[in-house]
Amino acid sequence: NIFFSFQGRKLSEESTDESEEEDTEEEPKLKYERLTNGVTEILQKDAASCMTVHDKFLALGTHFGKVYLLDIQGNVTQKFEISPVKINQISLDESGDHVGICSEDGKVQVVGLYTREGFHENFDCPIKVVALHPQFSKSNNKQFVTGGNKILLYERNWLNRWKTSVLHEGEGNITNVKWRANLIAWANNVGVKIYDISSKQRITNVLRDNTNLRPDMYPCSLCWKDNTTLIIGWGSSVKICVVKERDPTEMRDLPSRYVEIVSAFETEFFISGLAPLADQLVTLYYVKENSEHMEEEFRTRPRLDIIQPLPEGCEEISSDALTVRNFQENQCRDYRLEHSEGEPLFYIISPKDIVVAKERDQDDHIDWLLEKKKYEEALMAAEISFKNIKRHDVQKIGMAYINHLVERGDYDAAARKCQKVLGKNMDLWENEVYRFKTIGQLKAISQYLPRGDLRLRPAIYEMILHEFLKTDYEGFATLIREWPGELYNNMAIVQAVNEHLKKDPTNSMLLTTLAELYTYDQRYDRALEIYLKLRHKDVYQLIHKHNLFSAIKDKIVLLMDFDKEKAVDMLLDNDDKISMDKVVEELKDRPELLHVYLHKLFKRDHHKGQKYHERQISLYAEYDRPNLLPFLRESMHCPLEKALEICQQRHFVEETVFLLSRMGNCRRALQMIMEELADVDKAIEFAKEQDDRELWDDLISYSIDKPPFITGLLNNIGTHVDPILLIHRIKEGMEIPNLRDSLVKILQDYNLQILLREGCKKILVADSLSLLQRMHRTQKRGVQVDDTAQAFGVVVFHCRHMFHKECLPSPGNVPGIQYCNICSAKRRGPGSGILEMKK
Repeated sequence: NIFFSFQGRKLSEESTDESEEEDTEEEPKLKYERLTNGVTEILQKDAASCMTVHDKFLALGTHFGKVYLLDIQGNVTQKFEISPVKINQISLDESGDHVGICSEDGKVQVVGLYTREGFHENFDCPIKVVALHPQFSKSNNKQFVTGGNKILLYERNWLNRWKTSVLHEGEGNITNVKWRANLIAWANNVGVKIYDISSKQRITNVLRDNTNLRPDMYPCSLCWKDNTTLIIGWGSSVKICVVKERDPTEMRDLPSRYVEIVSAFETEFFISGLAPLADQLVTLYYVKENSEHMEEEFRTRPRLDIIQPLPEGCEEISSDALTVRNFQENQCRDYRLEHSEGEPLFYIISPKDIVVAKERDQDDHIDWLLEKKKYEEALMAAEISFKNIKRHDVQKIGMAYINHLVERGDYDAAARKCQKVLGKNMDLWENEVYRFKTIGQLKAISQYLPRGDLRLRPAIYEMILHEFLKTDYEGFATLIREWPGELYNNMAIVQAVNEHLKKDPTNSMLLTTLAELYTYDQRYDRALEIYLKLRHKDVYQLIHKHNLFSAIKDKIVLLMDFDKEKAVDMLLDNDDKISMDKVVEELKDRPELLHVYLHKLFKRDHHKGQKYHERQISLYAEYDRPNLLPFLRESMHCPLEKALEICQQRHFVEETVFLLSRMGNCRRALQMIMEELADVDKAIEFAKEQDDRELWDDLISYSIDKPPFITGLLNNIGTHVDPILLIHRIKEGMEIPNLRDSLVKILQDYNLQILLREGCKKILVADSLSLLQRMHRTQKRGVQVDDTAQAFGVVVFHCRHMFHKECLPSPGNVPGIQYCNICSAKRRGPGSGILEMKK
């Protein structure tokens, strides 16, 4: 493991797993690990001086002049003894088949890793840099460059001999070189040059800014982002240069390409290496800090930052301080940054340590969230990347989250997460249930247990139900309603409930729950009995749902006591299952309930319960007198004598009056109205209904000595009886209330009658005249006569029968001897006379 600090968050070299956060919660962008295995052993005895990276392998050079080829885990695959002194640079072509090596003692070697061909040269000065043409293995002229105090281009001619060309000299030692496609970039004491190998032209010179820094102590870092973009880091300055094609019209004596600096900015620290990361930049910084306790400088940890270049500056994305081995002894020139173009891997090389940095993936993101106890976010991230997730199992993350919630005491949230996390793993579910039982929180997990196609063992559900039954009747009832009955052994739970009812036999909640349990077990009679006892609202739903009409035949009184209206409606709607006679038999001892049933039956059908109409008279008289008279009016099967007897016994005057009138004794009915009701208006209304002259005489005779009755008669009699008959019979001197108003009303009524008669007469005359005119117009219409064959006179009647005048009977002739239609029939053929008559 590599021990490092993220933006001020320090990890000690003794601890690899835990750290204390000091300043920020920001998630790091990169993760790190040491290159170990063979590298560890090499650096214990030697020191790294340079390294180059290929997608297939690594090539490491040391201070003792050795070159090691390593796999990506750091295992040694090949070793080359090159020189007794430091290897300055190693270069690989794109295929990785050839390697170029240069050393401090002036040796340059280009070796084919899989062939015997190669180049060996000794110079009289140190060679600092070497770079192979990217297509070295494929090209015929095998080009490469070296740099000491000048930059040399080597290429093989057609005679298989090496030809040397000086590309540049005179500006001090060459400190770095990078070759990409047809462009070679190198740095010397003055600046950075870019050479176009295809046109054999140097196209730019980018001067260095930090001229006060020694080039050998703070060397230039070069990195090609792509075939045309060069990144230069020198001292604390960064420049991004883009090689562009020059407009042919502007060339003249200028190179065909030119360089544009698209971004330039200063950094806080000294640059030891650069590498591209998409549109961002990875920078390795060498850091110096001043000690408050010591006058001399001491060196601190190097930093690896990700920055976003901008046209006029940059933005820091992340910054990590790395704890590499012996960092206190290192200088800026001791660090290098190499990167792999196949995947975003960054190698930080120091004399005694090599660290690999890579982008953090989703697994690392989830690890970080778990470390920060952000379990919800970790779970969401794991679910999103479930298909591609490698090391993290969603369930594992979820379990960590559940454990955290339980430790925090948030039991409901922990139980709720079980639904999402445990899913279909029934073993995990049962483990969690037992854990919640251990901590006394079975209630918390009860509402989230599986209850669909996937289920736990019945014992698990029974355990929870027993727990609720001990402490929470209401919660127990809720579970019984919500859980399907097949989740548990129903009879075992019924037995448990009955045991509790022995201690508390009137507990309505337990009784209701027991009824539901009986329903699940299809013991509907037991459930119905409890519902009726409790007067529970679901009793009717239970009866209808499970067709329990046979079970309620002996419980009709209980149903009626519970809810008369609902019970009667149910009985009437299902009279094919519970007969009317059965209901009447069951209710015979409860006449008030029997009346409710028969009354609703009568309202639905006046004839269906006709055999009970005689009994209903007494029931109406006893329990519902307001509906007795409507019943008597509407019933065609009620015995009138029996009804009259009951009404007279109870002195029901209105009902008696109706019955007397219906039985034809109108005079006795009118007498009761006048004598017992003393209601002249009702008497008058009764006389109007009967429209009997004798009744009016009786009414006048009865009222003649009662002034208030006379007033009522005067106000109402005018339209039915001649008021003179009443007025003549009034005794002289009798005081009659409101007599004047009554007389005025009689005159007004008489006047109104006269007006109505005249109006009707006018209407009758107008209608008669209209009909007469219509008839006259009809009779005046012409009649078509179709008999022009001979010149005979024709007589046409209004009935449209036509005769020849000569054929009509003449005086002295016997009528009927001559008949025109017969004549016509003879001339026109059979049937013509008949047709003529039909016309």
